[in-house]
Amino acid sequence: MSKLDPLPGLSPYPLQDYYDEMFADARRVRPHYGPVNRMFAGMSPEELQAKQRQIQRRMMEEGITFTLYNPAQDQPMERTIPFDMIPRVISRQEWDTLEAGIVQRITALNLFIHDVYHEQYIVKDGVIPRRFILSNVYFRPEMAGLRVPGGSYITTSGIDLIRHRDGRYYVLEDNLRTPSGFSYLFKGRSLMNQLFPELSLSSSIRDVDHSLNRFLSVLRSLSPSRSGDPVIALLTPGEYNSAYYEHAFLAQQMGIHLVEGRDLVVQDHKVYLKFMNGLRKVDVLYRRIDDDYIDPLAFQPNSLLGVAGLMNAYRAGHVAIANAPGTGVADDKAMYTYVPEMIRYYLREEPILPNVPTYVLSRPEERRLALEHMEEMVIKETSLSGGYGMLIGSEATREQKEEFRLKILAEPDRYIAQPIMSLSRAPVLTDGVMQPRHIDLRAFVLMGADRKPHVIPGGLTRVAMREGSLVVNSSQGGGVKDTWVMA
Repeated sequence: MSKLDPLPGLSPYPLQDYYDEMFADARRVRPHYGPVNRMFAGMSPEELQAKQRQIQRRMMEEGITFTLYNPAQDQPMERTIPFDMIPRVISRQEWDTLEAGIVQRITALNLFIHDVYHEQYIVKDGVIPRRFILSNVYFRPEMAGLRVPGGSYITTSGIDLIRHRDGRYYVLEDNLRTPSGFSYLFKGRSLMNQLFPELSLSSSIRDVDHSLNRFLSVLRSLSPSRSGDPVIALLTPGEYNSAYYEHAFLAQQMGIHLVEGRDLVVQDHKVYLKFMNGLRKVDVLYRRIDDDYIDPLAFQPNSLLGVAGLMNAYRAGHVAIANAPGTGVADDKAMYTYVPEMIRYYLREEPILPNVPTYVLSRPEERRLALEHMEEMVIKETSLSGGYGMLIGSEATREQKEEFRLKILAEPDRYIAQPIMSLSRAPVLTDGVMQPRHIDLRAFVLMGADRKPHVIPGGLTRVAMREGSLVVNSSQGGGVKDTWVMA
């Protein structure tokens, strides 16, 4: 451990009863944070504030935004996502363990999704109750028996991890449908290289830029066409979507088409992109639209976002869709509780990364325990994400807890509960002063036709910018950090 250099405004830095990523105790910095500590310790509060303003100006100029929806307001509010310039640093040994655990988890989840839509061995062998499949809002009977290009259902995923006060990592959530945040990972690294080249380029950290090439290679591998240059399009709901910046960024960086549903048409069970001079066949569709809206003939008939007949083209094998429709069956928060059993069942291995302890509230005994200890629980609606449909018992009012209690008693299948975990903290700069904030880690995984998961080094650290808050979601006002993995 290196000695803690005095940091501007850091008097005192409250460690409390949390795991701090940077500081081992009040006098010691963790070894892999040494260069970061020395850099920021050598800057005055005025210099730090100037850097912060420079970052915000760059983000505004480049349109790095996220749209917030406030029920109290009629119009959505677009803003730059808060970016903290003190990077989160992960040691090589720690990352090796995380990477192995993430690869193990995604491999098992992909096997599970294939099994669910084919033989359902895991149900027949009594590992998962059939009702958990059939009652799952993300289960798509239309996918039963359908052959998925390359056997890869989960082309992109974002696995949310937290570190508890015991120093161990736990998997909080699996995002397997249309995970977001890729652009903030890549742009965060670009900003750090521009503003702190002497720090980011001199430190021995894993590169992330090559993962954009890997992303494109993964999409290309799914093409059902024998063409050496498949046509790939990113299907977006449009400019009013909260993550539209990311859609445009990824399409531009990978050199693929950015399209809305109205730009596509299906003819003879093939998907075509409309051009001024005619039509061009699309081989791979990277969709950022939920299942319900991708094809009004197959799912929501009133959807104006999707492409009529898309599922017929998919069934005919003329187009690949990433992620495959129906992946949400493994994304459900109740199904999450069975992932350790999936790993044991399909891989004959013990899970490397544990789940957060979880109560399934459709089970009477677990429901009773959760309701008796609501102030110690985070209660989540199983089908929602982004911080919506959630109650943090320690922060909720008596009225809010009573409202959730009645909802749970009325529809217990829709809810799970987890004990409030002590998310680790990392320093952020607030007006030139270093202050601790709670964080998590979204690890991004890419998987193509070879079904060999690639974990992007570091992923995206999400930050609860409000003091004491445990909610890191961008949709709830959270920010992000660049995340370094030591090479």
